Amino acid sequence: MKKLLLTILLVVGVTAVAMSQTQVLSGTWKATSTGTPSYTLHENSGERSVIISVPFLEPFDVKPDVILTVNHMDAESKTNVRYTVKAVTVTRDGFTIQLSTWENTKIYGMNGYWLAHAD
Repeated sequence: MKKLLLTILLVVGVTAVAMSQTQVLSGTWKATSTGTPSYTLHENSGERSVIISVPFLEPFDVKPDVILTVNHMDAESKTNVRYTVKAVTVTRDGFTIQLSTWENTKIYGMNGYWLAHAD
């Protein structure tokens, strides 16, 4: 009986720890030449970037890791498409995304998904 009770307590304890360890949130992001303030990825040439803010609906207990994807891009067809997308300034409350391009690339809009997770 003592062994059975100890086994049950161990299983319940391990399950509780495993379930409370990971926080995950996800969503979408979007940046366009007509709807995003300071958007210049479609103008001129050279290095250009825009920052967009993404707040979390609920804060994380610790600073999360953020994964980004791009699932849509509207770009000029007559030039090479050069871009970077990265999460910067990640906090427990949200993060910012920096979209960048260079040379003569012209990007009129981009959007994608984000996933934030913390152990």
